Amino acid sequence: MATRALLYRRPAEPSTLLVKHGSQVFAIRLRRHRRARRYTLRIHPTDREAILTMPPRGTIAEARDFAQLHGGWIAARLGRLPKAAPFQPGTVLPLRGTPHRIVHRAGERGTVWTEMRDSGEKVLCVAGGPEHTDRRIRDFLKREARKDLQKSAQYHAEALSVRVKRLSIRDQSSRWGSCTSAGSLSFSWRLILAPPYVLDYLAAHEVAHLVEMNHSPRFWRVVARICPSVERAKRWLDTHGNDLHRYGIED
Repeated sequence: MATRALLYRRPAEPSTLLVKHGSQVFAIRLRRHRRARRYTLRIHPTDREAILTMPPRGTIAEARDFAQLHGGWIAARLGRLPKAAPFQPGTVLPLRGTPHRIVHRAGERGTVWTEMRDSGEKVLCVAGGPEHTDRRIRDFLKREARKDLQKSAQYHAEALSVRVKRLSIRDQSSRWGSCTSAGSLSFSWRLILAPPYVLDYLAAHEVAHLVEMNHSPRFWRVVARICPSVERAKRWLDTHGNDLHRYGIED
């Protein structure tokens, strides 16, 4: 936390508040931000909790009143979160937009691979002990995401005569990708769960920022020049993007 914010932090300040709405009680995570000018609430899609951001001079009493005032909003937003889909046998997850059922193969060698059953069902096979299933699937999806994103980013970078200096894979909850002026790109590994044209659009979007570090009409013209599926991908993300955050988490 910034030094300025620390000056206003009260000793032994709680990290969470409990808010009651009807018969439900919600734990609200508190955070201060040095640039915050007011109290704000948001729902973290993967942690499945409400986060209340406080300005540096904000008080716990004001934060509690603000959270209680918005108890109905918190309850509604948490209630609308899609059902969790943990990485365990039986769960169906979309790999590049195509449903795959997780199957545990304890007696086989290897880590994670895909197969198709005689019925036509696609499965994601996981070897080893069941306690390693979550980690192995998560690592597999991150590797696949990096492979696809590096390929797309490189393709679009060559089309624009720019250079991607670094590409990182994270689990970002507030954005699908980001770009720095130094040429570093960052993406959510969850894009590997989306159809390929969605992943390709996000790669093109961030590479285009190496030409235009803004969202001006000129920027969007650059994106449209290198990616034919801009509007289709944006519509898919608006409709289905939030659903990607439910995979690999527990209720």
